[in-house]
Amino acid sequence: MPHREWVRPSAAKEAAMLNVNPDLVCNLIQRIREFQAQEDVVIPDDGPTSYSEDWAMQVLAGHADDLTYQECVETIADLEPDQQMELVALMWLGRGDFEADDWSGARAAAQQGWTPRTGEYLLSTPLAPDYLEEGLEALGYDCHQ
Repeated sequence: MPHREWVRPSAAKEAAMLNVNPDLVCNLIQRIREFQAQEDVVIPDDGPTSYSEDWAMQVLAGHADDLTYQECVETIADLEPDQQMELVALMWLGRGDFEADDWSGARAAAQQGWTPRTGEYLLSTPLAPDYLEEGLEALGYDCHQ
């Protein structure tokens, strides 16, 4: 993957530095899209509103052998917990649960609800790739540069 030069559009967003590498997030966005686009992956429109291990595991049942699924879950599991929390906070930011100027609030909420099954939570959330991308954009990052 080519190295991107991340351009931040305003100094106001400078406080929203990420602990998780934006390149990794962009790669995850692409891989989660690939997984969710598969014909046999059905994710209900009424996705979880918070971390819900049972819900995520029910939605993802039967996909444990899927290589894209495994790659995404393992990549996320290999991250430090604070980086996993940032992924969730980015998704919530992109979904509109938080504004960019409340990035610390989004991170705090993700920390409170953290679970070691962050990968399953993200993969089972409808539109997670779009939300992650919109969250990055709200903080001044662009996967398309």
